[in-house]
Parts: sequence; C-alpha cells; structure tokens
Amino acid sequence: MSELLSSLLQDARIWQGHKHRKTTQPAESTGYQVLDNQLGGLGWPRGALSECLLDTCGIGELHLVLPLMQRISAAGKTIFWLNPPHTPYAPALAREGVDLDHLVMINTRDQGDFLWTMENCLRSPVTGLVLAWPGKLASRDVRRLQLASEAGGNVCVLFRSRRFSDQNSPAALRLELAPGEHQELKVNIIKRRGSWPGQRCSIALGHRTNIAVQDSSRVVQGPWPEARG
Repeated sequence: MSELLSSLLQDARIWQGHKHRKTTQPAESTGYQVLDNQLGGLGWPRGALSECLLDTCGIGELHLVLPLMQRISAAGKTIFWLNPPHTPYAPALAREGVDLDHLVMINTRDQGDFLWTMENCLRSPVTGLVLAWPGKLASRDVRRLQLASEAGGNVCVLFRSRRFSDQNSPAALRLELAPGEHQELKVNIIKRRGSWPGQRCSIALGHRTNIAVQDSSRVVQGPWPEARG
C-alpha cells in the first residue's frame, strides 16, 4: 500500500497544495515566451484538455492559438474547428502561415452530435489540434472528452464562457482571458497541472511575431470594403 501511495504522489496530476512539482507531461509551446514562463516552461498540454474562459469572443483568443496552428499545419496534422461562433476568414489565416489544406471546420446539430464528433476528432491519428466552442457542458461530458484527448495524445482547446470558471473541470489547463487597454490579452491561470494557480501575464498581440500594432487584427478582419467618410 505504501508503494502505491508513493507512486501516486509522484504523479503531477495529483494535486498537493503544499508542493510545487514540475510536470513531465508532453506539451506544445504557446509561441509566447511570457505565457510559457508562467506555465513552467511548457505550454499547451498534449493528451489533455485546455480551457480558455472569456466573456465574449473576438478579444484575441484566436491570436493566442495562432502560433500553434502554424506549427501543427506545417507538420501535416489536421486542425479541427468545432462550432466556431463565426466563419474563419481563410485568406487571413493563410496569410499568417496556416496551411488551409489541414484545416477542417465542422458545425454540429445538437449536443449529442457535438460530443460524438469531438470524441472522434480527438481519437483520430490525423489530428494535431482541436479547437471547440461547446457552450454548456456537464462535468461528466468534460471528463468524457478528457478521456478521448488522452487516447489521441493531441492538443485540445475549449473556448467557454467565463461563467463556467467555478465549474469543477478535469481539464489540465484553464486560462481566464480578458482584453487589455493597449491591444494586449490578459491571461489569468486558474488551473494547471503540477503547480499553484494564480499566475498572470499580458500578451502584446500587436507585436506578435514582429507584426506592427496597426496590423494586429488581420486574422479577424473581414473582406468588407473600408468605410468612406
């Protein structure tokens, strides 16, 4: 029994409030050093769920996953978008270096269809990244998706309302996102494996990969003409 207990205590997934333990779980860099530093030098966990909790879409959450999309598509892996609130603007994604041949968008009919589709995406060997906007999820549904993510070993990011931040969740990483006043994204880490929550940082999206501040909205810019005065 003592050997079993000792083995369990060595697992970074077992929360020990008085200890900080560096997790050895596989992960993908976020592409933002300031955020990776707050995540123990790691990033998005592989084989586990990550949650981005925000009040409204369009505050820079897609910029947060853009470096990961670039790497995943360049590696020839598929990126699935499930039930995005808006249709992605393909020319802007291509301009940012995302290979559109490896991007698949799916809209599901109902909650049961969503869960079945997402499970299959997570378990597929062609999958590198799943981005999903699930709406309301029961805790048992999140656990179900977590098991599928573990089986597939890929990265999964759920974009959910911040009102679910108090919900018990088996997700390995939970980030609370809010817009800043100077084109930055404020990130509050409310859960991560192997360490305490509460770390905060700001990501200057306007200067991401040397893109000028005035160009920072290109990913969400539509094909509509400029207004004339």
